[in-house]
Amino acid sequence: MTPVQTQPQPRSAHATPATPAAPLDRGGLRIGDHMTVEVALAVMAGARAGRLLVCDDDGVCTALVTPAQLTAVRDSPSYTDHLRLRDLPGSGAVPA
Repeated sequence: MTPVQTQPQPRSAHATPATPAAPLDRGGLRIGDHMTVEVALAVMAGARAGRLLVCDDDGVCTALVTPAQLTAVRDSPSYTDHLRLRDLPGSGAVPA
């Protein structure tokens, strides 16, 4: 399992918005896009977070998800417990 950072990352004064995900890359709770919806909901509940930054394997934040979005996905008829964040339909996460 990938470790979850619960402390905001310090901002770099020299950070350049070189990727489309740069607006989301402001620090905060980050998780890997390989995590399942259930794990993401558990992380949010445990951290009392209102949102999660979803990052790809390169550490680039690609989406922002909220508990309401993940709950809606979990409650949908097509949901399976193997659904990963990277596999969410476009309505499941806010793209960068």
